[in-house]
Amino acid sequence: MRPTEALSGHPLPARITDPAALRATVEAWRRAGESVVLVPTMGALHAGHLALVAHAKAIGRRAVVSIFVNPTQFGPNEDFARYPRDVAADLAELAGPGADAAWTPEVETMYPPGFATRIAVAGLSEGLCGSVRPGHFAGVATVVTKLLNQVRPDIALFGEKDFQQLQVIRRAVRDLDLGVEIRGVPTIREADGLALSSRNRYLDAAERAVAPRLHAVLARIAAALREGAAAAPLLAEGVAELSAAGFGPVQYLEVRDAETLAPLERVAGPARVLAAAYLGRTRLIDNVAV
Repeated sequence: MRPTEALSGHPLPARITDPAALRATVEAWRRAGESVVLVPTMGALHAGHLALVAHAKAIGRRAVVSIFVNPTQFGPNEDFARYPRDVAADLAELAGPGADAAWTPEVETMYPPGFATRIAVAGLSEGLCGSVRPGHFAGVATVVTKLLNQVRPDIALFGEKDFQQLQVIRRAVRDLDLGVEIRGVPTIREADGLALSSRNRYLDAAERAVAPRLHAVLARIAAALREGAAAAPLLAEGVAELSAAGFGPVQYLEVRDAETLAPLERVAGPARVLAAAYLGRTRLIDNVAV
């Protein structure tokens, strides 16, 4: 097998680490009239990421996947140091859906000495994950803005599992006139309902058996809300069920407007049931549309 091929026989995407080389590559595609779709990731790729890349290839001519574990979105007691990193394995995975390039910058490239700019999105970044992960969404909005400016895609794809993140990014792109279309892609799940996540590999066998309960609780709450039930008792029951199953702490379980993320007591339009909870040492998040 040549080093430029994956086991599938498909070519590996070109790995790019230099901003000037990235710019030259994308500009050449542009001159050829080719559209560009970006899939931002932190690596540790799984089937959910690969589905995003496949979608990117279906809607555009060229697919760029960024792989960057962004330090500014991790809190001091979070899992930045142990977050899984294996770029070689990620490149091999990306050959399957046909990614054209992998943008894999170093931390020093993204945040050179003296870097002093943060992008903070008020409102949408508050509450939910914003309450329990201070500064997280400023880190996300800043790094995504940089990635969009570096790649300059026509479209960027984000999974809906991180729904608050998706809404924060949409707002930042609109407010800053970045000229990129942001599209959400439905969450990819295991057969038992567990949302695919790079952090799922932290779960031991017993925890993995319990983990699908999170989605099951969210789905039941969403179904009841569609029938006109009030949110508060459903959420209280949901927290109790998750706690009894072994989740803890349950950081939040809430019903929010799908556009504004404002809290809701009853649902009269598009909404989401969102949750974040620890299972052992692993923090899981998920959401279900109402």
